[in-house]
Amino acid sequence: MYKIMFVCHGNICRSPMAEFVLKDLVKKAGREEEFFISSSAVSEEEIWGGVGNPVYPPVKKLLATRGIFCEEKRATLLTAEDGERYDEFLCMDESNLRRARAILGEKNGKKCRLLLNGRAVADPWYTRDFEATYRDVLGACAELLKKGN
Repeated sequence: MYKIMFVCHGNICRSPMAEFVLKDLVKKAGREEEFFISSSAVSEEEIWGGVGNPVYPPVKKLLATRGIFCEEKRATLLTAEDGERYDEFLCMDESNLRRARAILGEKNGKKCRLLLNGRAVADPWYTRDFEATYRDVLGACAELLKKGN
């Protein structure tokens, strides 16, 4: 089983979007036994008293219009221990990539890369363009599935 962790700043927009889009694609392809998919944050900003905030409502709404539901998802923090549990960490931008590598350490930091080759996934928290972020995430996740990981 290939274990993938999507990583963004707060784990309420981009990384949960990628997590649930890939889970949906994997399920539709009948390949659920091949993958374990999750997401996490490099910041504690969306985690209060050990409890993470839910997926940002506009992201939740966008996914729901496509039949993808993420009601139970709460923001979680990336930990050094995750480095031993996952095969690959797909980061949404350069800042997330640097912070994930710092959290995971030298050995497991090598498992990190950007989700999009050579560019960031735009953060809809700032751009307000949730559709553009979704298109980027969907395209990247479809490529992941096509490659097998």
